[in-house]
Amino acid sequence: MNFGLEGRRLYLCTPDRADLAQFLEAVITGGVDIVQLRDKELEAKPLLERARVVREVCSAHGVPFILNDRPDLALEAGADGVHLGRDDAPCSLARRLLGPGAIIGHSTHSVADLEDALALPVDYLSAGPVVPTPTKPGRPGTGVDYLSTAVARSPWPVYVTGGVTPDAIAGLAAAGARHFVVVRWLTGSSDPAGAARALRLAIDRVVGQD
Repeated sequence: MNFGLEGRRLYLCTPDRADLAQFLEAVITGGVDIVQLRDKELEAKPLLERARVVREVCSAHGVPFILNDRPDLALEAGADGVHLGRDDAPCSLARRLLGPGAIIGHSTHSVADLEDALALPVDYLSAGPVVPTPTKPGRPGTGVDYLSTAVARSPWPVYVTGGVTPDAIAGLAAAGARHFVVVRWLTGSSDPAGAARALRLAIDRVVGQD
């Protein structure tokens, strides 16, 4: 399936959880339009099993599924792409494994990261976290200035990370953000569908369809 990322604004990054399929159904119904499974604890075989759960739900809704870190498992699971950091497998290897139609994303945290990423065979970048976050322990916030730089210079969509909540959308959008990665606002919610709707509404109000 071919996916255009430009109009996909709300990107969920989630670890595995007991109610994974139901959780994904809820947040996609609420407005999530791209999903990444990011679990640093699972070994390869159980991660592959859970990736297939995500693939099934996402495929049913026409939502791209991205697996974190592992292009080999992304290939085996039938994921739509992979997200890689500086210390993960090279993006060039992921492209060879997954092919020209796969979605490859790459994390950036600084202008130096951005400079390197501009030469990579990727489809989107992430920028951040703009504020410190427990999902990236020990990593300081980049602030919105780096976000603005990344958006201005990247030829691909830039997904902002760190502290994405409905109240934060306006400030992030003012810095140039049009694409948003959310973790805790959804993964920690007792009403994931409602939380996703609130976030999607905030995005659509500020960003609209531009």
